[in-house]
Amino acid sequence: MNKPVLGIPQNTIEILQKYDFSFQKKFGQNFLIDTHVLDKIIRAADIDKEDMVLEIGPGIGTMTQYLAEAAGKVVAVEIDKNLIPILSDTLSSYENVRIINEDILKLDIRGLALKENAGRPVKVVANLPYYITTPIIMGLFEEHVPVESITVMVQKEVAQRMQTGPGSKDYGALSLAVQYYASPYIVANVPPNCFMPRPKVGSAVIRLTCHAQPPVAVEDERLMFDIIRASFNQRRKTLANGLGNSDRLTFPKEVILEAIETLGKGVSVRGESLTLEEFARLSNYLSAASSK
Repeated sequence: MNKPVLGIPQNTIEILQKYDFSFQKKFGQNFLIDTHVLDKIIRAADIDKEDMVLEIGPGIGTMTQYLAEAAGKVVAVEIDKNLIPILSDTLSSYENVRIINEDILKLDIRGLALKENAGRPVKVVANLPYYITTPIIMGLFEEHVPVESITVMVQKEVAQRMQTGPGSKDYGALSLAVQYYASPYIVANVPPNCFMPRPKVGSAVIRLTCHAQPPVAVEDERLMFDIIRASFNQRRKTLANGLGNSDRLTFPKEVILEAIETLGKGVSVRGESLTLEEFARLSNYLSAASSK
């Protein structure tokens, strides 16, 4: 059994100096240097030797060492080619780790997951670059990658948006999309001093446990998400105006008003007060109207 060592700040500094590594702002690099936080992530991800873990952005391999101890197999996708020799060094004693030097947003993750884990669901664990958090998470869901859970470090306010419900200022399209595909749970808040270099904002670890079946029945997923996006594009406007102004939706105004009236909330209701179930009902009504 190997002992993970990179969670200790002086060991991280040593490796960075050994390779004369420079942080790349364009890749949003902030390396974890807190063993307590690393332990919390591994516990929250609930990994055992039966699991294959997909890690996005392993950096110098800090969390990868912990994952390799717990999982049967780890596939880590790293965009920065300057980190590949470092990862070869820090992970040299782990035979169950595969490093892929690719951009996760351009990779066929579904194909990778199916091939590497014989079609079984994988667990995703990552300390995500904040600027591409949403595209990565939504990509995993929308491409129907076989995923059991996603345990990730994200910006604190993004974690709050994923978990919140109607009526909150943080509630929006991301909240509804995440909750359609998964059950979100904030595991821990993480202050800036747990990273090197320190980010300007607080972070949080969130676990998204993927639903076996979506919690609402929707005839047309794409239509529902077009409706959701349109209703939050202009938050201060009524739902009717938001849907009427969308270039993705082409329903006559009277049909939109009829659909909204079926919710029993009045036609001046705003999108931010609707639940996922109500968006599903609205979408199903409009889907049926368009096929008449």
